[in-house]
Amino acid sequence: MKKIAIITGGSKGIGKALAEKYVSENYTVYSLSRSIVDIQNVTQISVDLSDTKETTLAFKRLFANIDLQNVSSITLINNAGRLGKIANLENLDSEDITKTILLNITTPLILSSLFINLTQELTCKKQIINISSGAAVNPYAGWSVYCTSKAAIDMLTRNITEEQKEIENGVKCFGIRPGVVDTNMQTTIRSTDPSDFKNLQKFIDLKENKQLFSTEYVAETIFKLDTENRINSGNIIDIRDF
Repeated sequence: MKKIAIITGGSKGIGKALAEKYVSENYTVYSLSRSIVDIQNVTQISVDLSDTKETTLAFKRLFANIDLQNVSSITLINNAGRLGKIANLENLDSEDITKTILLNITTPLILSSLFINLTQELTCKKQIINISSGAAVNPYAGWSVYCTSKAAIDMLTRNITEEQKEIENGVKCFGIRPGVVDTNMQTTIRSTDPSDFKNLQKFIDLKENKQLFSTEYVAETIFKLDTENRINSGNIIDIRDF
C-alpha cells in the first residue's frame, strides 16, 4: 500500500524540503510547481498555480494516474504562496493583488475541493495540511494582501474541519505556521525599501542573529506532527511552540 503526499510549490523553499523529507520516508511524492528542479524520486508536474483552469486539469490528471485502491495514506499540502509587492495597500496595483490572492487562497480552495471530492470513497488516512503564517494574526504594514490571504487560509482550515467532521471517512485538515524561515521570501523582505516596510530592521536582525529556521528543520517538524498524529483536525499550530 502506498503513502502519498501531494505538495504545491515543491520546487523551492519549504515545499522542496517537504518533498525531500516525505520521499525519504518512502512516500510517493508529487510536486505541483511552475519550475522543475533536481529532486530524486519525486514526480514533478509543471503548472502555473495562479492559472485556475490549468491547475484544475493538472490535479485531475494527477489523480487519474493514482491507483486509489492501493493507498494507505494520502495528504495534500497547500504550501505554494507569494508575498507580493511590499507596500501600503494604496500603492499596490490590481494585477499584483489578484495574483497574490489567486495563489495564496483561491488555488488552495480549488485544490482542497478537488481533493475532498476525489478521495471521498477512500477509507484510508486522508488529510489536508495548510501552510499558514504568523501574518494570519499579526498585521504588518506593507503586507496587507499577504496577511489577508493567510488569515483566509486559517479560516479555510477551520471550515473544512467543520464540514468534514460528521462525514464518514471525512478529510482531516490542520494548519501549520512555520515561523520565520530562511527562504527566498526572506531575502526579498530584507531587500525592501524601508519606506515601504517599517518592520524591515526586525527581519534583518533575525537573519544577522541566526534566528531563522532552516527549511529542513521545518519539513522535519511538519513530518513529525503529521505522522505522529499530534494535531487534531481544525488546529493551527505554530512550529515555534514545539
